[in-house]
Amino acid sequence: MDLPMFKKHPTRYFLLFFILSALGLLAWWFFYDPVKSFTVSVPGMDNRKKGMTSQGKPVQIGAEFKFFKAAEDVPGTSWTRFRGADFDNISKENVRLIDRFGKNGPEILWRVSLGEGHAAPAVYNGKVYLLDYDETAKADQLRCFSLSTGEELWRRGYRVHLKRNHGLSRTVPAVNQKFVLSIGPKCQVMCLNRLNGDFLWGIDLEKEYKTEIPFWYTGQCPLLDGDTAIMATGGNALLIAVDCNTGKKVWETPNPKGWKMSHSSVMPMMFQGKKMFVYLSIGGVCGISASGADRGKVLWESAEFAPSVVAPSPVILDNGKIFFTAGYGAGSAIIQITNVKGRYGVKVLQKYKPQDGLASEQQTPIFADGHIFGIQPKDAGGLRNQFVCYKSGDFKQPVMSSGKTDRFGLGPYIMADGKFYILNDDGEMTIARASTTQFIVLSKSRIMDGQDSWGPIAITGGYMLVRDSKQMVCLNIKAQ
Repeated sequence: MDLPMFKKHPTRYFLLFFILSALGLLAWWFFYDPVKSFTVSVPGMDNRKKGMTSQGKPVQIGAEFKFFKAAEDVPGTSWTRFRGADFDNISKENVRLIDRFGKNGPEILWRVSLGEGHAAPAVYNGKVYLLDYDETAKADQLRCFSLSTGEELWRRGYRVHLKRNHGLSRTVPAVNQKFVLSIGPKCQVMCLNRLNGDFLWGIDLEKEYKTEIPFWYTGQCPLLDGDTAIMATGGNALLIAVDCNTGKKVWETPNPKGWKMSHSSVMPMMFQGKKMFVYLSIGGVCGISASGADRGKVLWESAEFAPSVVAPSPVILDNGKIFFTAGYGAGSAIIQITNVKGRYGVKVLQKYKPQDGLASEQQTPIFADGHIFGIQPKDAGGLRNQFVCYKSGDFKQPVMSSGKTDRFGLGPYIMADGKFYILNDDGEMTIARASTTQFIVLSKSRIMDGQDSWGPIAITGGYMLVRDSKQMVCLNIKAQ
């Protein structure tokens, strides 16, 4: 280097050195391959097959069982599935329930700790059935409790590896006199003897039907239609029916369009004497024949309302109308089913965004006496998070709302004894008069000091079962 020149013009030399260094660095970055030592990973290299855990072990559905104690049936105390016996989330038992909580809050009869999730219970003759995930054992477990005491009677399960994903278990079992049916987070179906937990049969939907496990795991609740299990699979079939007595397939609905499983559950519907199953999949909505020689056949379908994420289930209205809704800006749609000389069709009557009418992100609205009730999602404008009521003929103008001071989150609500019981995200419950004209709060109380209290509520015999992400509690809500 010419030192005299450097001393005379140092800034010029520093600038030249910086430019040359930057050009060298840029050339290195351009030609360097950071993944040249990586091996390309393609399906099959890990020898992992469909329906297996991440450890590569086959899922042995129903392989594990623990018995704790026996208990007699208690007739008259049943909440047999998601949304109850009539699929409307309305308790019709002739039991007087409390209007107000006492000075010390609700009477909690018992509580049990659970794995993280939002799965809710079903009840049959005094026995509570709940799908849970044991994070220590890494196993799905269908647990049976006494409704009156909370004592665990037995549990049946299977090992399957899950990673936390905004909760683990999410589904409600279906139960009748003989069977209890569950769908696990990774689409393993298990059918047991209701009384003693004996394993009857199981199906790995991912393995057998190439079902794509939904975001945040399975949210669909199974359906028992008499002794037949009904499930929406996606993959190689749209819906399937299985004989619970034998485990054999009764029918399968083809899926040529490749519609996928959503978090929404299958709902039964009667239209002009024809029974059908209504399903909102990732891809579209459809009606499947549930009776007659054409069982399993697609009667009608539409892809005009096809959100990418769906949690609420179809709400069956009057005269062949059905309400569909979903979150994340999808809004809602109302369709009309038609039947002209045995040829079914579908017409979209309304379709709108959440700020323009009734919508829901997670819970399924309640239809009663020509009105529909629900909690508006957070993207519903001025009505966000309010409990609202609409006439079934006009889903754009509410006739009642809870107002700006009473807002709710993603928690559940249920109708019983002329009242709404509404659970907030953080475990606070509101009792409100069932009214289509004004929101009348009767009482409020914190049930749990938890979070994400999203699991559906069950009510029977004056008992109420609620949960947050880590526990389930049983309340005595029978009026004295």
